[in-house]
Amino acid sequence: MRKITTPKKIGRPKSKNPMSETIRVRLDVDLHNKLMDFCEKENLEKSEVIRMGLRKILETNKKK
Repeated sequence: MRKITTPKKIGRPKSKNPMSETIRVRLDVDLHNKLMDFCEKENLEKSEVIRMGLRKILETNKKK
């Protein structure tokens, strides 16, 4: 007899902490260029760099 298997799920696995909130930010050309240069140099996405910056600010503020 053949064993019946369920088909594998297609797509990205569910995250424990989904990134469901979005924010639009306006930047001047100089700041945008600096962000793009940093992202390219560090091989990071813009979103990740912005999240890193927010975490750093919030952690610094928490210590005060």
